[in-house]
Amino acid sequence: MNFIFLGPPGAGKGTQAKYLADKYGFKHISTGDILREAVKNKTSLGIKAKEYMERGELVPDHIMIGLIEEVLPEDNFILDGFPRTVEQAKALEDMLSRRSIKLDKVILFEVSDETVVERLSGRRSCPSCGAVYHIKYNPPKSDEKCDYCGTKLIQREDDKEEVILKRLEVYKKQTEPLVEYYNKKGLLFKIDADNDIDEISRSLDNLVNNG
Repeated sequence: MNFIFLGPPGAGKGTQAKYLADKYGFKHISTGDILREAVKNKTSLGIKAKEYMERGELVPDHIMIGLIEEVLPEDNFILDGFPRTVEQAKALEDMLSRRSIKLDKVILFEVSDETVVERLSGRRSCPSCGAVYHIKYNPPKSDEKCDYCGTKLIQREDDKEEVILKRLEVYKKQTEPLVEYYNKKGLLFKIDADNDIDEISRSLDNLVNNG
């Protein structure tokens, strides 16, 4: 089966994609992870993308489309973070059609703005080993230091509240039209992402196991 995870930043798409990848063997394709790696390694793509990401804006379509075409497998994948616009969705449709790949379901993670701000603004990351924490839900054992390597934790630029609010604004303007786009195609399924992690995982299990 091939899925798209749709929803605002902080909805839990990445966490649940990793859950399905571990349990069922899905290939998790996270555009956020791919882009952050490119920024860290200062690739030509990363340099171009960095200014958009730090402002909470979407990376331009032509960059994202080319990136996805390079990494998309033939089957059993979850696209997390792509498409983000109707134009990207149409480009993906063309890409899948050319390669005879079927898209099975688009899963919408519905979540309140307040939950998104709380989840994202509380995140802290280790710049050395990449471990991720949350000051409320998953704090480090030692204040502001990584449990694994002792490096001082940082708050990513796109996890600061003013950038989160900008990201939500961009999402509502450019990505929410995808909800109607995929609903008309009969591919859209909704999950209450304000629920706790285990409840969301159970909802996803039902979608996977019921075809």
